[in-house]
Amino acid sequence: MLPPQALLPAVVFALTALQALASDTFIAAVYEHAVVLPEPTDEPVSPSRALALMNKNMDVLEGAIKEAARQGAHIIVTPEDAIYGWQFTRESIYPYLEDIPDPAVDWIPCTDPSRFGPAPVQERLSCMARNNSIYVVANIGDKKLCDSSDPKCPEDGRYQYNTDVVFDTQGKLVARYHKYNLFRSETQFNYPKEPQAVTFETPFGKFGLFTCFDILFYEPAVVLVSKMQVDTVLFPTAWMNVLPFLTAIEFHSAWAMGMGVNLLSANTHNTSMAMTGSGLFTPEGPATYHYDSATEEGRLLLAELSAHPRLSPTYPPAINWSLYATSIKEFPGENDTFSGAVRKDIFTFSELRHKDGNYTVCQGDLCCHLVYQMSNKSEDEVYVLGAFDGLHGSLIKYHWQICTLLKCPSTNLSMCGQPVETAQTKFEMFSLSGTFGTSYVFPEVLYSGVQLAPGEFEVLRDGRLKSKHSTSKPLITATLFGRVYEKDLPHPLRISL
Repeated sequence: MLPPQALLPAVVFALTALQALASDTFIAAVYEHAVVLPEPTDEPVSPSRALALMNKNMDVLEGAIKEAARQGAHIIVTPEDAIYGWQFTRESIYPYLEDIPDPAVDWIPCTDPSRFGPAPVQERLSCMARNNSIYVVANIGDKKLCDSSDPKCPEDGRYQYNTDVVFDTQGKLVARYHKYNLFRSETQFNYPKEPQAVTFETPFGKFGLFTCFDILFYEPAVVLVSKMQVDTVLFPTAWMNVLPFLTAIEFHSAWAMGMGVNLLSANTHNTSMAMTGSGLFTPEGPATYHYDSATEEGRLLLAELSAHPRLSPTYPPAINWSLYATSIKEFPGENDTFSGAVRKDIFTFSELRHKDGNYTVCQGDLCCHLVYQMSNKSEDEVYVLGAFDGLHGSLIKYHWQICTLLKCPSTNLSMCGQPVETAQTKFEMFSLSGTFGTSYVFPEVLYSGVQLAPGEFEVLRDGRLKSKHSTSKPLITATLFGRVYEKDLPHPLRISL
């Protein structure tokens, strides 16, 4: 037994340990925003009219930021395009842009708004952060003048960038990121000459950020996680849902699990553009998420997350994605295959003709193995095992390897691969694996109604995506989505930069 004089240091040590443990978590928030859009025009509007539109959106964002802070959030992410929308030409977006300096200048726009010229949007965002003692992540447009001394200078004498900014609890600009992988319709913006790996430190972990389409590519997404070792990725997005593999909640949750980091994903909300789906995703699965294709309402999400997920006792073990699949022979049996299109990608499919069975389907260097048992196979529903190993995309071509257990829209096999949102068939079990040629594989399970399956599946160390028990809801797809980055083709619009 310790003498009384030794008890005080022991108590202090215990309290310090508890405080350290408590600081290993933080409260994160994302806001899915129904953007107030400008009237489509090819001509620039006046700066005052542009600011009026942006203030309408910032009014809504400020309400969400205040509420998040009231509930104890340390950081909030708002969506891509949330402040002015996306219906622009290069000329018409110009009045919405501001000159965003390098964060190294040590600037608080809320207290010194005119230091770098007119910056009303940065000023207001900075004040939102400062007045509510919360980190604020927002997406705005940056403009940088150039001249003939720069051989790459655009004809109109300026670069325009899709840009993420972060303001800390004092309102200081601490991060600026120019989107590197522009989506095909973003002709109003320029590609940065070089990729950026933007990170910043907080009392609750190391953060990185990128935007929307970036998540599908090695730079900056994989670089931030694998090389820069960030704990949490901040992800403003304007994500258009694409079934069966690329709905926002489905892929973003899978990416967080596959990469082993937190992902704070804030999507814009516009049902006519199939934009919805935000969440706070962790290496263990979704902490919370939202998907709403029926209304036009925004949604605030909050959750307590691990500040350093790699140090968590529940952090998933390293996975060898091809270990199991390469250790077994192809399953024998009824493996007649046929081709089917998922959008423009031609998959090799095999119909699951029985209530249970073992199947193998191969394409290119990829063989996919499935063991399954259905609970209540509906007679008018067809499921297939599919494999795809090849380049995806029309303009930008990047390499996918996909193994999927997939519901077809009807009993007409020619329709397999087309989008479907609902199902009736549940599974007693499934186990899916593949001979992947990459360590970057993202495990997806999507239920009827476009709902996730948190806690209902696991990925074993040997690469099997396996149900823990019978599915609680009918299954749309269970998929292993692999990215073979080294086989991507050069970006056709960036070669000349």
